[in-house]
Amino acid sequence: MAGRLQGEASAYLRQHAGNPVDWWPFGDEAFSEARRRNVPVFISVGYAACHWCHVMAHESFEDPVTAAYLNENFVSIKVDREERPDVDAVYMAATQAMTGQGGWPMSVFTLPDGRTFYAGTYFPPRPVQGMPSFRDVLEAVASAWKDRPGEVRESAAQLAAHLASAQQGNRRLLGPVLDTGLDTDLDPGDAAADGTAAQHVLSAAVETLAGLEDRQLGGFGGAPKFPPSTVLRFLLAHAAAGGSTAAEAGALADRTLGAMARSALYDQLEGGFARYTVDRRWAVPHFEKMLYDNVQLLSLYAQWARTALGEGDRRLALRVTRETADWMIRRLRVEEGGFASSLDADTLIQGHRVEGGTYVWTPEQMREVLDPEHADAVLGLLDLESGNMAAHGGTGSTLHFGRVLSAAEEELWLRHRPSLAAARNLRPQPERDDKVVAGWNGLAVAALASAAVVLSDAGEAGEAGRILRAAGDAASYLLRVHRTGPTLRRVSHDGRARGIEGLLEDYAGVAEGLFTLYAATGDEHWYTEAESLVLAAENRFLTAGWLQDTAVRPNELVNAQGTQAAADPLDGPTPSGAALFAGVLLTYSAYSGSLRHRALAQSLLKHVEVVGAQAPQAAGWAMSVLQFLLDGPRELAVAGTDAAAVAELLRAARDAGGPGLVIASRIAAPGSAGAVFETRVPLLEERDPGGAPAVAYLCRGMVCRRPVSSAAELQALITGE
Repeated sequence: MAGRLQGEASAYLRQHAGNPVDWWPFGDEAFSEARRRNVPVFISVGYAACHWCHVMAHESFEDPVTAAYLNENFVSIKVDREERPDVDAVYMAATQAMTGQGGWPMSVFTLPDGRTFYAGTYFPPRPVQGMPSFRDVLEAVASAWKDRPGEVRESAAQLAAHLASAQQGNRRLLGPVLDTGLDTDLDPGDAAADGTAAQHVLSAAVETLAGLEDRQLGGFGGAPKFPPSTVLRFLLAHAAAGGSTAAEAGALADRTLGAMARSALYDQLEGGFARYTVDRRWAVPHFEKMLYDNVQLLSLYAQWARTALGEGDRRLALRVTRETADWMIRRLRVEEGGFASSLDADTLIQGHRVEGGTYVWTPEQMREVLDPEHADAVLGLLDLESGNMAAHGGTGSTLHFGRVLSAAEEELWLRHRPSLAAARNLRPQPERDDKVVAGWNGLAVAALASAAVVLSDAGEAGEAGRILRAAGDAASYLLRVHRTGPTLRRVSHDGRARGIEGLLEDYAGVAEGLFTLYAATGDEHWYTEAESLVLAAENRFLTAGWLQDTAVRPNELVNAQGTQAAADPLDGPTPSGAALFAGVLLTYSAYSGSLRHRALAQSLLKHVEVVGAQAPQAAGWAMSVLQFLLDGPRELAVAGTDAAAVAELLRAARDAGGPGLVIASRIAAPGSAGAVFETRVPLLEERDPGGAPAVAYLCRGMVCRRPVSSAAELQALITGE
């Protein structure tokens, strides 16, 4: 074998470098080879932390007989979906169109020009319950290619036409940018858009989510249960904004955030969330831990720590915020400063991959570790079923509470938890995918900066400082390694960026992180870098009035979709690039005063009118941005000569503010005035403190109220608007 995958950044690709399958990375060379040999292409898509990807690899790709058949009859391409979400999205759409479902590993067969003619997901080594074996599939596809080539090409043409029609649906949803906008009431000049059609859509979305809620156990819908991160972001924003459905939105968010934090989805020993649970009760997770899940959830729990009504919920939210930030820094931070993509679902134990092998316990194992005097009491806190993993092919039980702990019970758990964590650390640990993804790391910067601010406001200055430094290190890594001039690379490994160009979600995600870091620190370097990324993304991804997720699209993907793709406005496990971009455009417009960028952000939210009330789970991030738009943005400029006085005003504003508050701050040298007070942030221009310890200006559209200098006055201004 040529060993083409050995030098790849992706741990997933490197995991397959030793297979007897002659794998190629996705690219022109592989498709050219298929054309030269006149054979179909087999594309296998997965990711490093995927349990069933490992299963199929062991059963089929490590099998010499299966590999020999693949090598003789196909050109085989291995794709990391995290590295190439553009490739994954195209072929997932094809798979779902053909089979009605999708998932990973994804197994796709294409013509040498990239068009799909057959697709599926996991195939077993032998026929099971009506599912053909992988070898049966390979033989059928090879036979069709040789004996019925006309039918194969016709099938590919029909599927490409179907996908092209679906792309027109995306175009209709998102529409041309800088068009008439959502509603005439949402003209950029009208900052207060209460009572508009958009407000009704958001209220209707809350009611739809209320109808979908699992009221008893939290979440929306039944098993499997994924953390509904973008939806929770919207619900918290809607609750903070006030209005007729605000209380209901807050209650929906509270129940799900509380349920997840007490469940086995959350690692009760050291923090961090698993990808999802297979059951309704949040008790049996698939154990992979993804950076993109944890950064979204960290931001949510940091926000919940500030807004939760009950003392117990606030205490829980602060603990989850602290623990998840700490887990990210200890377990995912790479040496150079960025954050790795994931921890595997499986642990290698005595030569065998065991899903969740690091994490599950028997009561006997726990008693061996715990202080005998308190073992019964600690075990009594847990909803420790007798081997709840047995029904899912494993042994032991996951650790979760399943109920609200009292303050005394929580103290008991926290006192004895370190001994369990120390014992678990002696076990074999899951592998880590050290691939650094730009967009996810941008969201990590935002989450860590938000967590640091919340913990600082709660009196945990030491921990907050450590977390904020980690956010700054990650931001510096992204700018140093991933950025070259105006362009951004999507992935890096071992401190070196690879050739994959950044997508819209990467530019917008990094800008989101830098804006949030600026708001947390007042360091204008982060603001200017965020500004340059927003402007670069505008130039790179807006073409002839349409937004695209990718600036450079391989011909094979254009062929597979039958058209040049528009940006997908709908969320998946991560926020859509379009929604992320709308959010950073709106933030930038608030800092800069640019009405054009506000209007551009507004034009990217038109799909919420169509999707919000009917399928809110697909538009959570966009709905939170729309809530931001409706609530403001309100701009807050705080300047002064006394760092403590400035910090007091900022803390008061954060405690009082809703989802539409954008914060800029500057500490001037004592005695400075006029031109001496220099800034690169337009919102701070002409906001000279005049030598005062601290003054705050609350503005809308750069038109400001009279400055105030006390926390009470500022909170009265904010809450009185």
